[in-house]
Amino acid sequence: MTVKSTETPLEQSRRARIREIAPGRPLAWLALGWRDLALNPGPALLAGCGLALFGALLLWVAHDEFWWLAGAFSGFLIVAPVLATGLYEVSRARSRGERAGVGASLAVWRPRDGRLVAFGLLLALAGTGWVLTSASLITSFADAPVRSPSDFLRVVVLREDSLLFEAWLALGGVLAAPMFASSVVAMPLLLDRSIGVWAAVLTSWRAVMANPVPLALWAALISLLTLAGMVTAMLGLVVIVPWLGHASWHAYLDLVDASGLPERP
Repeated sequence: MTVKSTETPLEQSRRARIREIAPGRPLAWLALGWRDLALNPGPALLAGCGLALFGALLLWVAHDEFWWLAGAFSGFLIVAPVLATGLYEVSRARSRGERAGVGASLAVWRPRDGRLVAFGLLLALAGTGWVLTSASLITSFADAPVRSPSDFLRVVVLREDSLLFEAWLALGGVLAAPMFASSVVAMPLLLDRSIGVWAAVLTSWRAVMANPVPLALWAALISLLTLAGMVTAMLGLVVIVPWLGHASWHAYLDLVDASGLPERP
């Protein structure tokens, strides 16, 4: 069922009230996410295994081509939260006193109105922009060609007389921040309520602007845990991705009072 409204995205977004939360609240989201995973591990571990295998496949295909590898993992980090949408449904059911299994987590991807797909495409476009911008920076300012991960480590990371690595990190942070702000609650909101994609993105930005400190902590926790999953040869992602997926649902519940919006059909 397509979401139709005569309201502008901003007017629709304002029907969702944003709550202010304590700075350390993201730690509680991790605890609640772990509880959801432990109580219903089937859908979580299925999603985690799938994403870990996908990440390992990307590593195998692109291991000797730096820009393929950077693009692959940028895409992976963007796609992973989208593919965790089924886990939001599991946590959503639990918050209502219901139980959802693997079937329910997969059912959210049945064609309805295309909003989840549209949002995923927006994130993919943003990720592609980062890869192209990053490649342009490195190829323009590196003192030697960078074609492989070892080249990047030698020419960019370990080069003592250059600030290129610091500039690369700063650029990544500048570009990643809007992507995080646009998506931190947008996907669970789209799953839970009848709201347009742009209205959901605006709601996500409102949540970040109202809670900059706790959501900066949340972004840092997501990055650190994802990195931990990757450095364990992707095995850690089996648990970490679904854990973060469930925790993200609780972040949405804490940050957004969506009672002013109609429930998703």
